[in-house]
Amino acid sequence: MTGFEPPAEFDVEGMVARFRERAKAVRSRGVPPLEGADRRRFIERMQIDYQDFAMLGDATGSLEDGVLVLRVDLRPAAEPTG
Repeated sequence: MTGFEPPAEFDVEGMVARFRERAKAVRSRGVPPLEGADRRRFIERMQIDYQDFAMLGDATGSLEDGVLVLRVDLRPAAEPTG
């Protein structure tokens, strides 16, 4: 274990909201003046960061017996019937 102890009143929803904010920040971040391979790597990193932050920002979180549980539904959205 890491030895980290969360505060007694750990705010799971606040943590998830911060990931949503991080996803928005990555999405609106500009690309610095890079060229070639450096530019490609920067953009790839931005895409991965956005994916990770957005996924955690969509999570439903809870504390269960002191364990942080994040549930992320990765199933495709249901097709509308009609």
